[in-house]
Amino acid sequence: MVRVPLTAEEIKRGQDLGTALRLARGARTMVDVALCAGISVETLRKIETGRSPSPEFFTIARICAELELSMDTFTAGLCGPHAAASLAS
Repeated sequence: MVRVPLTAEEIKRGQDLGTALRLARGARTMVDVALCAGISVETLRKIETGRSPSPEFFTIARICAELELSMDTFTAGLCGPHAAASLAS
């Protein structure tokens, strides 16, 4: 199976998602959040570094639940002009 290369938009979306999750995680360690969310640390690392630009919905839902983020607020923050910055406040 041949993997289709990511577009610049997909790469940017993955980077924005990763930045938003890192900001939301705050001082908590990646290990703590991953374990409490029931996902692997490597999965969280890939998402936060933008290497997984299209993670599974339920993976993001579990991370958001662990970080006490509303999925509505989180996704709205990713769609606005100042996406990651709006989640930091």
